Amino acid sequence: MRRGTFRDDTVDYAAVGATHAPDLMQYPPERSIPAENSWRIGSGEERFQTAGEALLSWTAQRASGLRVEDVRPAPGPAYAGVSFDAEGTPIAPSKNEIEQRFDAEGTPFVGPGMTLRLRGRVANMHADAELRVISVTEEKRRIGFVLGTVGGSVVRGEESFDIEWRDDDEVWFTVRAFDAPNSLLYRLVPALVKRRRRELFARYLRAISPLYATPV
Repeated sequence: MRRGTFRDDTVDYAAVGATHAPDLMQYPPERSIPAENSWRIGSGEERFQTAGEALLSWTAQRASGLRVEDVRPAPGPAYAGVSFDAEGTPIAPSKNEIEQRFDAEGTPFVGPGMTLRLRGRVANMHADAELRVISVTEEKRRIGFVLGTVGGSVVRGEESFDIEWRDDDEVWFTVRAFDAPNSLLYRLVPALVKRRRRELFARYLRAISPLYATPV
């Protein structure tokens, strides 16, 4: 098992880790719009491991038409700190070493404390943003991570991505998020925030699920 979380004051929102809260959809952070969806993407350990590997190598972002750039590990030694269980409860700091992995192109796999830049378009608007990896989870039946906005985005908030291999052998992909509008247009027309989120969720599903063709 590997769980790690990096928390500091560089993100541009206050409710760090709120995507783990079980009542996110009922009580989202102030002025934010919550979203959640889950999809069955297969069954069995092999499907779970394949989906988890894809998730931690940025496939959800890259295959969604977004460019992952300037991936920078956390400064200093790897930090395996406070993390969250499935109910959103903080867990005592872990002392496990976090081993850095790289994909075939030399890009680091997702790790706590990393920062990165995303570039692209969503819902016909720029989706450029600087993000920080808030937490990473690698367990026997659950793999996932949380991204928080640092700046430069039309919204501020958080996304969590989880692959779960359930006791009935089914594998599920769950994405949860909350978005607070930054841009004037999104503040004036909140429906655009929901449209952006729906499109992102659909792209993530196509990227991770074998039931859909992955965009080139």
